[in-house]
Amino acid sequence: MEILHVSAECYPVAKVGGLADVVGALPKYQRDAGHVAKVVMPAYRNKFFHNNAFEVVHQAGMWLGHDWYHFNVYKETGNVLGFDLYLVDIPGLLDREGVYGYYNDTERFLGFQVAVCDWVNEWQHHPDVMHCHDHHTALIPFLLKYGYKYTRLAEIPTVLTIHNGQYQGQFGWDRQYLLPSFDLWKSGLLEWAGAINPLAAGIKSAWKVNTVSPNYMRELLSEANGLEALLNYEVGKTTGILNGIDTMVWDPAKDPMLEYNFTATTVEKGKRENKLRICEQFNLNPDLPLFIFIGRLVDDKGADLLPEIIGRSLHESGNKASFLVLGSGDKHTEWRLEQTRLFAPDNMAVYIGYNEALAHQLYAAADFLLMPSRVEPCGLNQMYALRYGTIPIVRITGGLADTVIDFGDKGGFGIRFVHAAIWDACAAVRRALELFEKRTTFNKIRKTILKLDHSWNKSAQEYIDLYTSIKS
Repeated sequence: MEILHVSAECYPVAKVGGLADVVGALPKYQRDAGHVAKVVMPAYRNKFFHNNAFEVVHQAGMWLGHDWYHFNVYKETGNVLGFDLYLVDIPGLLDREGVYGYYNDTERFLGFQVAVCDWVNEWQHHPDVMHCHDHHTALIPFLLKYGYKYTRLAEIPTVLTIHNGQYQGQFGWDRQYLLPSFDLWKSGLLEWAGAINPLAAGIKSAWKVNTVSPNYMRELLSEANGLEALLNYEVGKTTGILNGIDTMVWDPAKDPMLEYNFTATTVEKGKRENKLRICEQFNLNPDLPLFIFIGRLVDDKGADLLPEIIGRSLHESGNKASFLVLGSGDKHTEWRLEQTRLFAPDNMAVYIGYNEALAHQLYAAADFLLMPSRVEPCGLNQMYALRYGTIPIVRITGGLADTVIDFGDKGGFGIRFVHAAIWDACAAVRRALELFEKRTTFNKIRKTILKLDHSWNKSAQEYIDLYTSIKS
């Protein structure tokens, strides 16, 4: 099959969250399974764009409402990702360094979707599947079916993956004029709660819909930021497929970002060496258990709970732990974390921002990963942690419930807690501190988790089976 992935993010081209990791890995595994997988995304003016070579494969123009835009489609020529990568360049809309957060994001991603449809409309053949990711591309299934200039594309099967149902891209009906001409009798497919809702339109119009973990699919049926009734109505075409991780990128035995590589047989020495390096860098005690948090500092991740979780845990333990936070996001949370660090400079460090190499090094150095998430559709961090011998402490929500078994249960290897609350997270930290003292059990768990398989192999095949079910 020929699969065209359409996404706003793809690692290492442009990354904000887990969406980029998925789109950067899944096509490689589909290619390895014998299929032709391609990715098309916006041409942000970032480091990747400036440091790689491209050729123009398509040039055209389009109307977006009353405005005319020229656009180019570039193909990356070095095959640095292991699959065909195409970038859509729309001067005046997409030619910016950042991915999100601009005043005209609605126009930017509408323009991107229209340009993709226009480009595919010029192909001499059709892809077997167009796989759309999140609300930034969720209008494509609707446009292919009901846009007047895309009638020859109407039979291309479409799959919509919901990576996070909290973000839906809604905009008012006063902007309907931005859309290409379509069958107005189908306007109801765009509407949800009095607005044009791209994610809702995608759920209604795509041939199949999936989420990034089975448990998250179940959760959305009762808590989907207003889309619960729609998802229950469309449940017959929905499924949950657990994300994997790219084990070629995330491999402690070969990771070029680590100063000390290790395997399951050398995990104790390898993690100790990495821990010594990180603790020296951040002035922490390497003999204490090291807890890390890596991610966006937003409420969905439970980041607002971190200052009190850390402060209370240090107080209860008599400062017999170290905490290191890597991330950025809510400015008030960033400030509170810095204030917490001032009260415990020997036991806490904060790195505001994102650093991919540092993230790899933290997974390799840490003893525990803390994830007090309120919402976690799949979660990749816990799988990265397991891959690097770091025990995850997770609230059981979304994919965290699918991927982490509590060490107190049969076959368990992680620490789970139920409530997105400070007291419950602190109780989990206390259990971690007790486990750390039981060195034989602790080291046995570390060796066990290094051998767990969370690669894309199984999940990539599930996607292929999903595509096949559409075409059969």
